[in-house]
Amino acid sequence: MRSRTAVSAVAVGICVLLTPLTGCGRGGTGHQPSASNGGTPAAEEPSAPAESRSPSPGKGSKDPDDINGDGYRDLMVPVSTGGDRGARSRDERVGVVYGSAKGLSPSTRTVYGARDLGLPRPAENAVRDAVEADKFVTADLDGDGFPDFVTTVAGERVTAGKITAARSVAYVTWGGPHGPTKRSGATPVRLPQSVSKLGVESVVRGDFDGDGHHDLAALGLDRSSVVLLYGPFTRSGAPARTDTRLAEEYSRLVADEIDPSGKPRATPLLIHAVGDGEQSGNTLYTARRGTGLSQNGKQLRRGNAHTFGDFDGDGQRDVVIGDDGSRNNEPGFETEAPEVDGSLTVYPGKGGAPVTHRLPKAPKGAATGYGPGGFVAADPDGDGRDGILVATYEGGTLIDGDERTRVRRDGPARANGRKTPAKWRHARPAGAADFNSDGKDELIMNWGSGTTFGLYGDVPTHWWITDGTTSRDKASFATTGFAARTPSSGASPAG
Repeated sequence: MRSRTAVSAVAVGICVLLTPLTGCGRGGTGHQPSASNGGTPAAEEPSAPAESRSPSPGKGSKDPDDINGDGYRDLMVPVSTGGDRGARSRDERVGVVYGSAKGLSPSTRTVYGARDLGLPRPAENAVRDAVEADKFVTADLDGDGFPDFVTTVAGERVTAGKITAARSVAYVTWGGPHGPTKRSGATPVRLPQSVSKLGVESVVRGDFDGDGHHDLAALGLDRSSVVLLYGPFTRSGAPARTDTRLAEEYSRLVADEIDPSGKPRATPLLIHAVGDGEQSGNTLYTARRGTGLSQNGKQLRRGNAHTFGDFDGDGQRDVVIGDDGSRNNEPGFETEAPEVDGSLTVYPGKGGAPVTHRLPKAPKGAATGYGPGGFVAADPDGDGRDGILVATYEGGTLIDGDERTRVRRDGPARANGRKTPAKWRHARPAGAADFNSDGKDELIMNWGSGTTFGLYGDVPTHWWITDGTTSRDKASFATTGFAARTPSSGASPAG
């Protein structure tokens, strides 16, 4: 059985992104009514904006998701054509929807393919211009105030010990006021000799020593080590220093978010064991300014859903681990232990006793072996305490202390000429952030047609940026027209 934990959408693994603004309804100019708290679903589906404008260059910022450095967060979204993941005709790129003083502006966007980022040709049989969402992350590695794009690319096949595989190389495309440019080509990240020649995977960003410089962490492709690459990086791809430690086999990394304000904050690192659908184990490495990540990890409960945030409002970063609903479908393994099944646990950053909450139950007949999905930390009321937005089979539920609020958006009844079954119409939580600097987070919901999204959350095409937990949207748009290119020497504004 395919595990949900082996799949990550760009808005969950890479980034999140807004005052009332020009939204994207029909024709890309209006807002769309949407369902929330059991309300009436949207009458019309979000559609792709007809226009595409270049963003204004900024002067730089400390936010790793502010691509043009103008002081406003931007949203990275996957832009896909050619069918579901694994299809030979599939072409995936990364789109940037830019923020502004009025919030996210879907008509101001850029689409990046591998050629735009100056990446080398991929391994044989790969799509030439593809940039896979789960192999992409942004971070300001050289500290110039503009995020860089870090993309993992499969290269030639090599052998290390008993393993033969395509070498996995992380490349940096350096950012600037107009976003990243391919002019000088992408730079391979320089790894310590302790990393095997197979390279690295599961690259994540963070500030693991809390010094204000953006860092990277990655797993060795041979699954023997975790490598920490501390910033600032030189333009030759060399980190300021490195650290290597043992890794658990078949795992992936989950890092806390860098503070978008630029305030130095040490980010902890979670190593999540990847299973075959069952809820798997987690090891937390705490972090402190000056000393970095702890040498010894703390074993936490099993659970395939995770998020970091301040869930008790004490100013310390906490971590949540819980059941994402996926199950191993082998005979005798379809259930989970009572302490894991249908629950989440908050581990306080100050070291207090963990707190467990029950998750919303699946409606009758809605449950699948793949579960509803993961968790998002969000503070939509701006009180300084994060709630936990959990995916459900009918959208999402925000758990904030003892309060529970449903958040729902629905995809269209028909898509691609086919009727969409009711059980596959619900949008999924994809992130949350404060995009208009009013101190309150907006929630990001997305949806896509087909079983790939229904089962795994892959290939989303419709996006809603909500006004908190209300039924109103700050923006809504579809990426179905984003892949169209215009002649350009660099990245392509899409329309």
